[in-house]
Amino acid sequence: MTDPKQAKQCAELLQAIAEPNRIRIIDALRTGKKNVTELAKLLNVEIVNVSHHLGVLRQAGLVQDEKHGRFVEYSLHPKHFSNETAKATFLDLGWCRIEIPHN
Repeated sequence: MTDPKQAKQCAELLQAIAEPNRIRIIDALRTGKKNVTELAKLLNVEIVNVSHHLGVLRQAGLVQDEKHGRFVEYSLHPKHFSNETAKATFLDLGWCRIEIPHN
């Protein structure tokens, strides 16, 4: 049986990715670090919306940021994501893993 604290943490992570554009951001970051402008162009989404979604993902600990001059680059947090094959990325929620197939 999953303990209540672990279940709550898992639910919070799932809530953070339970939005189509956040899933698309995660997919875009699988190939490496990108800044907000790059992500907005790739996804054809307004920069302000991408920034908002990145904030939610960062707050949940799913992405990390690194400042380079005036740009901030975002990447998937290795605590939760691993690229074990060329075909999929795995999201590790502790007691379960979710495979995110490459398109």
